[in-house]
Amino acid sequence: MPEWLEVVVRTLFAVVVLFFLTKLLGKRQVSQLSFFEYITGITVGSLAAYISLDTDKYWHLGLIALIVWVACSLGIEWLQMKSKKARDFIDFKSTVLIKDGKILEDHMKKERLTTDELLEELRKKDVFNISEVEFAIMESDGAINVLLKKEYLPLSAKDLGVKVAPQKESQAVIMDGKVLDKPLDTLNLTRSWLDGALEKMGLTVENVFLAQVDSYGELTVDLYADNFKVPQPQDKPQLYALLKKCEADLEMFSLSTDNEKAKKMYEQCSEQLQASLKVLKPLIQS
Repeated sequence: MPEWLEVVVRTLFAVVVLFFLTKLLGKRQVSQLSFFEYITGITVGSLAAYISLDTDKYWHLGLIALIVWVACSLGIEWLQMKSKKARDFIDFKSTVLIKDGKILEDHMKKERLTTDELLEELRKKDVFNISEVEFAIMESDGAINVLLKKEYLPLSAKDLGVKVAPQKESQAVIMDGKVLDKPLDTLNLTRSWLDGALEKMGLTVENVFLAQVDSYGELTVDLYADNFKVPQPQDKPQLYALLKKCEADLEMFSLSTDNEKAKKMYEQCSEQLQASLKVLKPLIQS
């Protein structure tokens, strides 16, 4: 076999072996490398290159070394899952850099982190004032996570004592110009509904690169033709959807409050709005 052809064959063989060994190591090996996994990645790449290019008769030794390295990596991961001490020793412990708005200089020196680097990482988290920070922690992978003091956190529905319905993820119903029936079934929708919604926009399935339906049943599309402007939904259907949401919010407020007077008021408002919608529905949805 010519030497160049042997290199081609070995390279293809190394790619296949490396692919399956990497799959064996799992997604975390690719998405977020630990200290040991970083070393393993470099070494495995070097060994794969050796298998591809070293045309002497001992090339199989590179394959053996590759398997041993992957086995060691799997063993280390198993040990980390079983022992916290092993995790702390191999991947390092998390380090608190800021506590109660005060920078811990000794911890920064331990992590060899400068003040400029710390401020840069805080700005990436939209934090520009150290005094607003309750905790800042450097994780084992070097990322810095920040917890703001309670008075600087944005208000949530829980803070206001309001119960909200759980949000569902948007479902892709068209992808690459093809209808996906399973997501439509999940949303209790049909192809007829989808065709009707696209027809209102003056579109067909073949025009659509990607279409999604959110938890409120609203269809959004991305077209193959980037310069074509998708027609916006009409104002009347939007108004009807907004009024229905107001009705649902009133019912939710009624259920979430313990004040009997307020509960009765919310119920009355919800009933009045519901009665109005029955009268307005033919006009709004026309």
